[in-house]
Amino acid sequence: MRLSLTNVRRTIDDLTARHVVSATPVILGGALVIPCGALMQRKGQPGWTADAESKARVERIAMQAVMHAERALGHEVIDVSAQKCGWDLTRLPPARDGKLPPARHLEVKGRAKGQTTITVTRNEILYGLNQQDKFILAIVLVEGELHEGPFYVRCPFTQEPDWAVTSINLDLDQLLARATAPA
Repeated sequence: MRLSLTNVRRTIDDLTARHVVSATPVILGGALVIPCGALMQRKGQPGWTADAESKARVERIAMQAVMHAERALGHEVIDVSAQKCGWDLTRLPPARDGKLPPARHLEVKGRAKGQTTITVTRNEILYGLNQQDKFILAIVLVEGELHEGPFYVRCPFTQEPDWAVTSINLDLDQLLARATAPA
């Protein structure tokens, strides 16, 4: 098979256009990104957990506070947080008059003192709406190794999130205004 001179030139041009020449990169701009929490921490302002270790500590203290409060009421508590089922703790009250009261599902939210919102996931909202009075949002405010609460908000959600929403922020003061002590 013979190629015409026109086809040969076209093939050479195509291959030449594909040839990559390495060169020294040219920087056209730059950006410095500083996390807001780091700035607040440097200024000595409360309200931001600076790192994952601090967040984990706040979460651990909150979980322990809620488990302690529930056990003090005589309830058995099962930690289901690793199962990602839409809540963190299942509370099993003791039998009364030979009957077992219904279990309750607690979603625990630990917040560093001074923060103003709580983030809830779509999954948590849907479980809260589906379970109604079985679902309790338990809030614990943490400062250092000390805590306030837990504060319980029953039926914390009023509507299903839009289809593309993965999480929403709730106003902490408004939640605490509706909260009650564990019972």
